[in-house]
Amino acid sequence: DLTMVGGYAGKLLRVDLTTQSIQEEALDEGYLRKWIGGSGIGTQILTTETGPSTDPLGPDNVFVVSVGPLTGGPAPTSCRHEITAKSPLTGIFGESDCGGVFGSELKLAGYDALVVTGVATTPVYIWVKDGHAELRPADQLWGQDTYSTDAAMKAATDPKAAIITIGQAGERLSRIAAVMHDGVNGRAAGRTGVGAVMGSKRLKGIAVRGTGRARVIDPSALRDSIRAVVPTVLEFTPSFQNFGTAGSVQAFEQSGNLPLQ
Repeated sequence: DLTMVGGYAGKLLRVDLTTQSIQEEALDEGYLRKWIGGSGIGTQILTTETGPSTDPLGPDNVFVVSVGPLTGGPAPTSCRHEITAKSPLTGIFGESDCGGVFGSELKLAGYDALVVTGVATTPVYIWVKDGHAELRPADQLWGQDTYSTDAAMKAATDPKAAIITIGQAGERLSRIAAVMHDGVNGRAAGRTGVGAVMGSKRLKGIAVRGTGRARVIDPSALRDSIRAVVPTVLEFTPSFQNFGTAGSVQAFEQSGNLPLQ
């Protein structure tokens, strides 16, 4: 079981592609309570480890995948993972999030966040399973689309692994390139050009498999909370199920959250 603070794994995995080093870092309770997880942890890492002079497509930019305390548990819509990096599209803070199972697999593999820095000399992918991580060559995958890459990485690692990957756009450093997940279902972390950050690091993909279990401090209280929120979830999620993010365009425009002139 993951028995740090309830809902957290209590660890961060750091991969330096330049030196090919992989290290675990403990996350204490104060840090987790302050930054909570997901975008909070990603933002904290980005703002402390990059600055105005950091090249978004250079080795010093960070590529952070992070999850929150509910990820990996039974709460509805809690399966998402957050990607944070200095944006090659805007030159400032960049983030994008995505659904699917990658976030849950990362948490259940033992990590609240994965931080990638540096640049690999040749294409690579990262394979993480239950507290063990390694770099593997991806020369044969470079140039392939995300569908075939997803299938190839599953075949080479674990059929139940969750995969995020880039296609040709990310490899060619398109500043609007997405990071794709979930094979033919086509889930995307599509904002702020995070796919180009992966491409600049010659990181073709990340595969994760976790068989742990997230610890819940008060299961009955969580069940009560889930029951209370389910009607709202059922009211608002059908448009996302049917249309994806496009199902929220009208609501975003009305709330001022759509970048239109």
